[in-house]
Amino acid sequence: MLIDYSSQLHYLWVLMPEAVLSFWAMLVLLVDVFQKGDRSEPSSPMIPWLTLAGIVLAGVANAWTAGLQETSITGVIALDGFRVFSNYLFLLAAALFVLISDRYFREQHMSLGELYVLVMFATVGMMFFAGSRDLMVMFLGLELMSIAVYVLTGLNRRDRKSGEGALKYFLLGAFSSAFFLFGIALVYGGAGTTNLALVSMVVGIDGLGANGMLVAGAALLLTGFAFKVAAVPFHMWTPDAYQGAPAPITAFMAAAVKAAAFAAFLRVFLTALPGLYESWADAVTILAVVTMIGANLVALAQTDVKRMLAYSSIAHAGYLLVALAAGNISGAAAFLFYLVAYTVMTIGAFGVLLAVGREGERRTDLDAYAGLGWERPFLAIAMTVFLLSLAGFPLTAGFIGKVFILRSALESRLAGLAVVLVLTSVVSYYYYLRVAWYMWFRESPSRESHADVHVAPALRFGLAAAAATIILLFVLPGPVLEWAEQSALDLARAPLAAITAGR
Repeated sequence: MLIDYSSQLHYLWVLMPEAVLSFWAMLVLLVDVFQKGDRSEPSSPMIPWLTLAGIVLAGVANAWTAGLQETSITGVIALDGFRVFSNYLFLLAAALFVLISDRYFREQHMSLGELYVLVMFATVGMMFFAGSRDLMVMFLGLELMSIAVYVLTGLNRRDRKSGEGALKYFLLGAFSSAFFLFGIALVYGGAGTTNLALVSMVVGIDGLGANGMLVAGAALLLTGFAFKVAAVPFHMWTPDAYQGAPAPITAFMAAAVKAAAFAAFLRVFLTALPGLYESWADAVTILAVVTMIGANLVALAQTDVKRMLAYSSIAHAGYLLVALAAGNISGAAAFLFYLVAYTVMTIGAFGVLLAVGREGERRTDLDAYAGLGWERPFLAIAMTVFLLSLAGFPLTAGFIGKVFILRSALESRLAGLAVVLVLTSVVSYYYYLRVAWYMWFRESPSRESHADVHVAPALRFGLAAAAATIILLFVLPGPVLEWAEQSALDLARAPLAAITAGR
């Protein structure tokens, strides 16, 4: 089917995944309202499964959009392989969230239907954020995603840390949104449009690399994105927000929200501003170096596993920034492949954390993992797989992802950046393997210390699927990498098509 953006009806076909998920979120909200006798009652156990069904339907709609073709590149919503790939990534993260979270929220007496509705709307915001071809629509997606996640962070109103984390996240999130919006204004002033394809056309034809307003706009957009991906030194909100939020929400934030921010980051800078590469590449390189070094060094000192994983997620932002700094097709493909691996292993690690932490996350310190390998081998094996992948050990998806990122950096002659990535990855071995050592080589205080650790069937399935995916992506990385490369090529064609059309 050919999509003509002059027809409003055609936009509905393009936006089918977002429309399906939005409609389903409203349906779930209505079901939740009408099944309750009063507001104090917990939501029905079928709400999470209804949510999962909506995510699957959105995935089907996303597959349908892959068969559509556009007649121009000026539409505000992109219709390319990159959007399809990133949409599946967000839906995967949302599905894993549902699988690991149900029992946790029931034990915490937080079984709220609106929780799952907020997750679905946050996912819709991610789709708009990463799939928009216009900066203003991208901003709307950013705010839809952010507002939903602000509320999710402070969902546990009985926990002071949750409220504190939500407040810090909201204030600094609003601050970063202001940077992003001001950057959009300056880009519009410099290029006369907010459409990414048209911005690239203006830069490519008129050589506006020396245009101060456009460069300043790119700098402010870079700052806004740096906040969202939690790059050092714009990471101040991350540890407190991640530690204060309920563990399943933290997993969703660390994986899905960061993936959406990085996907949008890549789209803007490789689609609209490749002509300004010399202006922003050095800044991204510096951010990558500072983030990799700073986050890994601070993570070394953490004895709380949840906080350690928070700083770990910041370090992984640095690794992804290396792929962005490369500015080539290999870098974009490695970027997408690594996002898949990162999403799975991060949500998996937090899934084990919420099981070991017991009700209310009472135990997130290292001692809680002592002897876990012999008393709860399933959890320990799964956690070991996730930790080894996060560290980048061979036989895991994390290793393959880092190899692809290193290759892209070397292709762009960023050998120094590649060396920093390798050295900081070696540093990370200490705090990842320390948790594994506690699980397998440290005796538990008593034989009953892990007797109250229970794994719900849905959580068990989610952890097993995540661990199997990590191993499978090492054994057979080809199909996902080929898909990522094709998606990156689709992204790269947009500025070339725009320049050709302008000429």
